[in-house]
Amino acid sequence: MHPSSTTRSSRSRAAWPMLGLVGLLSACNTLQTPDKTVKLTYSNPLTIKKADGTRVESCADPAVIQSRTPGDTNWYLYCTTDPHNTKDVDANNNLNFHLISMAKSPDLVNWTYIGDAFTTKPDWVKDDAGLWAPNIEYLNGKYYLYYTASDTKARGSAIGVATSTSPTGPWTDSGTPVVEPQGPPGGNPDDRRWVFDSEVITDDAGQNWMYYGSYFGGISVRKLSADGLKTDAATQKEVAIDNRYEGAQVVKHGGFYYLMLSAANCCNGPLTGYSMFTGRSASPTGPFVDKEGVSLLDPRTGGTPLISMNGNRWVGPGHNAVFTDAGGQDWTMYHAIDLNDPYFTPGGVNKRPVLLDPLDWVDEWPTVRAGNWASDSVMPAPAAQAGQLSAYKPNPPKPDVLGNTLSAFNDDFSGPALAPRWTWVRPPAAAEAGLENGALRFATQPADLFENSNNASVLTQNAPAGDYAVDIKLQSDLPDEGCCFNYAQGGLLIYGDDDNFIKLGVTSIWNTRQIEFAKEQNPVADKFPRYGNTVLSAPGRETWLRIVRRASSVAGAGETYTAYSSRDGMSWTKGGTWTHKLGQAKIGLFSMGGAGFTSRFDSVRVYSLK
Repeated sequence: MHPSSTTRSSRSRAAWPMLGLVGLLSACNTLQTPDKTVKLTYSNPLTIKKADGTRVESCADPAVIQSRTPGDTNWYLYCTTDPHNTKDVDANNNLNFHLISMAKSPDLVNWTYIGDAFTTKPDWVKDDAGLWAPNIEYLNGKYYLYYTASDTKARGSAIGVATSTSPTGPWTDSGTPVVEPQGPPGGNPDDRRWVFDSEVITDDAGQNWMYYGSYFGGISVRKLSADGLKTDAATQKEVAIDNRYEGAQVVKHGGFYYLMLSAANCCNGPLTGYSMFTGRSASPTGPFVDKEGVSLLDPRTGGTPLISMNGNRWVGPGHNAVFTDAGGQDWTMYHAIDLNDPYFTPGGVNKRPVLLDPLDWVDEWPTVRAGNWASDSVMPAPAAQAGQLSAYKPNPPKPDVLGNTLSAFNDDFSGPALAPRWTWVRPPAAAEAGLENGALRFATQPADLFENSNNASVLTQNAPAGDYAVDIKLQSDLPDEGCCFNYAQGGLLIYGDDDNFIKLGVTSIWNTRQIEFAKEQNPVADKFPRYGNTVLSAPGRETWLRIVRRASSVAGAGETYTAYSSRDGMSWTKGGTWTHKLGQAKIGLFSMGGAGFTSRFDSVRVYSLK
């Protein structure tokens, strides 16, 4: 996997009061005045023009800052090492990989490429390593460009930094890592954790902190020296569990520090499920908990969704940079993948263009575009310069509202045998599944439903015609913690066939328990993926899972499938949306991925939609 990371420029929003959505609407209405409101609009992705007439079509892991140099009010954008476009090749027709591309803009919408931060890699970095995840900061009267070195001559990844008196360089590298290669916390010291994705904040007492980490090793925070060039390993604390998150971004809002993180695979073409989640703490060192009070360190991993796929062309939104515009509105830049144009070459390097959207605070929790998530139409631009105000106003999405239950499709499994409408795909052995104490007991099978490995049993029934919602109550005896039970799982399917389905289930991923929301499709174009997944909020010992199926509003796109989860059956958290062409596929139940555990299905409920 090609990792990703996060950066930001804005620090604290203490002067901008903490407001719910109603308050935000009122504040925006109060602030807008005809002579100050920005008339400029934009649509995603942002355009970055080059002098030769081409464009920078990939700007992953974006970092953004407004110049602090007197007389310069431009904004500056920094991108991870990537090619610019399909014409960006060398004499041998190999793609050029730019060592942190830079661009500038007066208005945050129209960008011009101005060069690369590095022409060669620092001496302590291996020749074949990447320079990823730029993080631009302004400290001590100069600019600090932090970056991930994917491998070093000391063996392992590290965080480096270069400084300049200008946001465009020239950049002078410090010559040594800010965060050194290291073993994973509590693990084998000879292993090398992923020291990726730096983030820097300064707390109210003036202390600098650096966050870093990724899937292998988790997310950590350390004190950063006043000169910004080194960290204190003795002060390190873990703030998010491994095998779940990367790309830390921290925003101070009201009395809390909000830790924003990305999860799942960043780079899986049109099936990329990269998404963002958040937890908050009164301290920069945690503990960070989500809206339900679940810690980001819990093996049943917490995290309140910040952005995921919403059913339009943008998939894999994540790795963000947050800033506050001149009118007080928060915004975020992030990368995503256009499912219609995902690669530079088929199945090769992913194109991850930079997107821009407002970040709203709803009930004191951040969400992109008031919960609508990635925009794919014309939007009001930010207020990029002093004295301006953005015309943006939050407009929350229409919720999925359940109608009547459809009794012909419901089941509480209280009878002596399965109802005749249920049928098995590959019936299990008699001892593996059966009705017991008002539930369907279904042992996890040493089998799977994944690409060419299709030997798991699936219990199916027909789905109602048209749009509907289906939910299940699931109990799994997967232990609360411990490794490794990969990838024992149970849950709900919308099942077209073994190679075309939507899957929502509780699964064991190394030392974590997560809710996976996946899509498989076949046939696909040559070198394109067949399977992709995202994740949802924390599962419980009992977990309620729901999929809402609607005909897509996009012509030819088939249907949308939106996932929800709950830990009590009453309060539901929305996750991502996959599109698929399944028609009136069946409703299915599965329990697979490794023997030794049991999934208990207490109920299946199917609803019409209002």
